[in-house]
Amino acid sequence: MIKLRQEFELFLIALSFFTRIPVICKIDYSAEKLNQANRYFGAVGLVVGLISAAAYCIANLFLPDSLSAGIAILMGLWLTGGFHEDGLADVFDGFGGAWEPKRKLEIMKDSRVGTYGTLALVTVLGFKWFALQEVSHPAIALIVMHTISRVGAASIICALPYVQADKESKVKPLANVQTLFDIKVLSLTAAVVLLLLLPLGYAFAVFLSALLVRRLCIIWFNRHLGGYTGDCLGAAQQLIEITGYLVLVALTVN
Repeated sequence: MIKLRQEFELFLIALSFFTRIPVICKIDYSAEKLNQANRYFGAVGLVVGLISAAAYCIANLFLPDSLSAGIAILMGLWLTGGFHEDGLADVFDGFGGAWEPKRKLEIMKDSRVGTYGTLALVTVLGFKWFALQEVSHPAIALIVMHTISRVGAASIICALPYVQADKESKVKPLANVQTLFDIKVLSLTAAVVLLLLLPLGYAFAVFLSALLVRRLCIIWFNRHLGGYTGDCLGAAQQLIEITGYLVLVALTVN
């Protein structure tokens, strides 16, 4: 019972870190617990996905698919405060605007959004909007991809070193240590969602796309920074999510 209570507290820490959802329980927060809470980043994505999917389904009772998709996207943005989208914009501004890692990090810490970041945001949000209109089951797609994308992004923690300069960033400290148990919980979360909500072939395709984008992000981050920052994880989440939608659309069309 004590163990379950401790795990639930870690989930609440992850939920409060990544969303605006109020947590009424008193939480004994610490940097160590935030590290441990990374195992529930996928579970947080499941919550965001379920709420976004509910918003889509309710809107779709009265509105066309295009507006329902827009409302679902807006719900996700509101729930997270654009946390991951901010990381995406910062990464594209930093990586596109400088040659030296130190300068890239300085640009990423700047609160202003530049041309590269704006283009990345417009492109990703546009693709999400169009993809959700074309996929056969938008609500299921939202649940699956909000979950899987966060699992994929969180798993990068064990693959790259944490760039220490990020401690000076405007972004809050993020988990930078990952245990085997953390990976098991993340993997179980992804497996349950994929196998329960998608046909086996679709689940396998989404899984492979997430692995591919995760691997490409690792290479990309390592090349530019020699590691990852919190912004990098946000960018990875967005890229895995949009790729998953495109895969589901391709499977629907074909």
